[in-house]
Amino acid sequence: MTNEVKSLEELRAVAEGFLHEVAQIPSEKRATVVGLSGDLGAGKTAFVKCIADVLGIKETITSPTFILEKVYTIPRGSLLGACFTKLIHIDAYRLHSGSEMRALDWDTITRDPANLIFIEWPEQVTEVMPKETISLSFEYVNESTRKITF
Repeated sequence: MTNEVKSLEELRAVAEGFLHEVAQIPSEKRATVVGLSGDLGAGKTAFVKCIADVLGIKETITSPTFILEKVYTIPRGSLLGACFTKLIHIDAYRLHSGSEMRALDWDTITRDPANLIFIEWPEQVTEVMPKETISLSFEYVNESTRKITF
């Protein structure tokens, strides 16, 4: 499925729809991992910001490019608050292999079904990505338009 978005409001609507889909497939054994692929400026971090907004997270969401990982608590009364307790945002852009994910305690965070993990640049660490990873692709069309493919 491909969505073309031309505004933050449309991106938020796509994010909300995506979360409703995720709510239908929660894992009881593992974290839910979502891989976000696309060029710089294609909208990956903006999408995570919209996800956080829909989930009721009040903290400012910024790209974790230099610190690799940011963890946010999902409020209990929010959409998916009953399924997940943490939103984990990872940026693997600067990584060169999956072994570098050990610094993030990757095996532990992916085993916890209460974690909803969004990882930008999953292609940098393909060897450690779970086979159940949900893949989203972001494409820069022009200054005001992005394509998101699920």
